[in-house]
Amino acid sequence: MPASKGWKVQQILSDQKSLQSVQTEGQAIRTVLVVDDSRLQRRILASSLKKWGLDVHEAGSGIEALRLCKDVQPDLVLSDWMMPGMNGVEFCRAFRAMPRDSYGYFILLTSKSEKAEIAHGLDAGADDFLTKPVNAAELRARIAAGDRILRMERELTEKNRLVKSTLDELQAVYDSLDNDLIEAKKLQQSLVSERYRDFGSADVSLLLRSSGHVGGDLVGMFQAGPDCVGLYGIDVSGHGVSSALMTARLAGYLSATAPEQNLALYQLRGGGYAPRAPAETLEILNRLILGEMETEHYFTMLLAIADPSTGQVTMAQAGHPYPVLQRADGWIEMIGQGGLPVGLIEEAKYDQLTITMRPGDRLLVCSDGVIECSDPDGALLADEGLVRILRELRQTRGMACLESLIWKLAKFAGTDEFSDDISAALLEFKPSPIDG
Repeated sequence: MPASKGWKVQQILSDQKSLQSVQTEGQAIRTVLVVDDSRLQRRILASSLKKWGLDVHEAGSGIEALRLCKDVQPDLVLSDWMMPGMNGVEFCRAFRAMPRDSYGYFILLTSKSEKAEIAHGLDAGADDFLTKPVNAAELRARIAAGDRILRMERELTEKNRLVKSTLDELQAVYDSLDNDLIEAKKLQQSLVSERYRDFGSADVSLLLRSSGHVGGDLVGMFQAGPDCVGLYGIDVSGHGVSSALMTARLAGYLSATAPEQNLALYQLRGGGYAPRAPAETLEILNRLILGEMETEHYFTMLLAIADPSTGQVTMAQAGHPYPVLQRADGWIEMIGQGGLPVGLIEEAKYDQLTITMRPGDRLLVCSDGVIECSDPDGALLADEGLVRILRELRQTRGMACLESLIWKLAKFAGTDEFSDDISAALLEFKPSPIDG
């Protein structure tokens, strides 16, 4: 026996074994539709197919077969090519146009052997060809081959279904998380419940805008005794939920509504509260973060205590950007001494400085999201850009000044979606009536 014929016999035997295995393990081809205008040919084919455990349906024409396919979705179609009325190729094309839940394997039975004719059948949607008269062993092998293809198709369909199901579940989880983060953002914004307060001869305005749902920036103000006001800016390392939780904890340590919980205050013997030195407060926070809180986060901070009656402002800086002092005449300087962030080094010490502000002066404390805002080419705003903006906003005060700052940052960046949190606290001493 020639080697090529021996290989073909082995392949047929392998395909027969494959079909038998399919029938016992869960075959893809169960229902077969035989379409032939010859009743004898249909019966011959149907007899073999039924012996192999397949459910067989018969149709004498393409029209009859299409009507049958509306009720029965065959896994396999064996159709004669030459039939009166609608031939096999036309029926194949109409069969492919029908809506189906799964793919149907289509074998054309033909005596044609010309390549052009075979190409025409493939273009119409046929998957395979069998030459008439049909050899039973070859038919069985072709069915086994078709069964393998259908099983792969249905396995892929099932995997796609599982992927879609998983993606739907992930989307549901994401939507739930997104809703939770939206609520978390509302809660974080509520930490700055008061955005503006008039302290008599001075005003304080606050700005807090997260780059995502939640962020690590925090600003705040509090009454520091009968004559003083405290204000601060904080920027926790990192972004997201853990940083936001840290800001919530810090907001409690600097509470404006519960002075007994505010670490920047101490209780007087006769009642009431007075401000601690800002540097001392930073040292207390540093010990607390490193000693009692299990966290990898640290934060930069600037804490200032202002006395509106005297104009004295005492502040301590812990790695936060330098505050900007703008005098009433427009002159601007960056002040501060840098310092170490809170929560990095044990027993860290912090320096403080005192400045005197006069009517019409203002002090801006902002996070690095302001000075590190970049334009479309990647250039940073930097201190020089912030100074330029403040000069442009010299006549704009209070919340209007902070809102204009955001607008100018968006114009500089080319977008209002910033890559970092933006926060600022603005202390303004009111102009004297003469300057008015």
